[in-house]
Amino acid sequence: MIQVATGLDRMAADAFTALGDRRVGLLVHPASVDRQLRQAADLMAASAAVNLTALFGPQHGILGQTQDNMIEWEGFTDGATGLPVHSLYGEHRQPTAAMLEPVDVLVIDLQDVGARYYTFIWTMLLCLEACAELGKQVIILDRPNPLGGERTEGTVLDPEFRSFVGLAPIPMRHGLTVGELAVFFVAHCGLDLDLEIVWMEGWRRSMDFAATGLPWVLPSPNMPTLATACVYPGGCLLEGTAVSEGRGTTRPFEIFGAPYVDPVLLGRALTAWSLPGCRFRPLHFEPTFHKFAGQVCGGVQVHVTDPEIFEAVTTYTAAIAAIRSLWPDDFAWKQPPYEYETVKLPVDILAGTGSWRAELEAGLSPWQMKASWEEQLTVFAEVTAGCRHYV
Repeated sequence: MIQVATGLDRMAADAFTALGDRRVGLLVHPASVDRQLRQAADLMAASAAVNLTALFGPQHGILGQTQDNMIEWEGFTDGATGLPVHSLYGEHRQPTAAMLEPVDVLVIDLQDVGARYYTFIWTMLLCLEACAELGKQVIILDRPNPLGGERTEGTVLDPEFRSFVGLAPIPMRHGLTVGELAVFFVAHCGLDLDLEIVWMEGWRRSMDFAATGLPWVLPSPNMPTLATACVYPGGCLLEGTAVSEGRGTTRPFEIFGAPYVDPVLLGRALTAWSLPGCRFRPLHFEPTFHKFAGQVCGGVQVHVTDPEIFEAVTTYTAAIAAIRSLWPDDFAWKQPPYEYETVKLPVDILAGTGSWRAELEAGLSPWQMKASWEEQLTVFAEVTAGCRHYV
């Protein structure tokens, strides 16, 4: 197994000398760890070479303790270091001038999961914009895209549907690392920014997370395993429906359903599509929280048998279409608000377009819908070719 060194591993191995005597702000979450599972904040706070002055946390909190409420937490003082900890998923999603006043360089170390809806990359973009405006340097400590970097899936965001689950035109599965995304964001937004990327060593685009030899740490409460990340580019679309996406179970996004769903009928309908790289197991489940908490739901669990050919977006498009077709009187689209948006339907916000829902409602097959995305993905590959650091 190839041993991959993350940006944090590389900077720590160099004793953080690249930070010099500057005042450092650090944006992190629970998966911001080195190969020995040591937290980035702890490593920097313990280093005599680092003048750490502030900590920042994205959605779910710097400790990863909160679920998916609209506004989850506000700032506090870290008990171990005495440093201020600022929330970037509360009253402010972008760091303010006051938050960045004691900072010369903002270091960002966030594990992404390769899907457009995952809000950490948008927190990063808002930080890039704030630092460009205030003349602060940004250093990105790069990490693997856990799904690898060779494939993309789904629709590319239409600017009309910008939201906190999509602020730039990337597809549902984007195939880039956080460092590569940062390079793209700076170019796309025309930012005048002092940006430095500490690239990984040993990572290749063909590698999923399991091939890196790195420990998987859940970056958010409902991303417990690599298997969750594998299905998430499609599974997150369920958040735009009144169907449970499995929150409140031990296998969120892999398990989904509703009280009115007959598991056997749904399993048969999905199996008939011959969707690649997966099987569907009919089951019943009872969420402990979130949609249908305390109610017995029928549904399926998606078992990914071959991640190299599994197509998450097509698979979950088929699943939503099947549930809507089999139980038209019970199925419903979730209504606003969603991720700070109060007007557009959540599913359109997630899809990044109104056409995905329109095509599904018109009865197009998952394969026909997939064909409509291909040209968008080709253009995206061309636009981002110069941002791809790894081969």
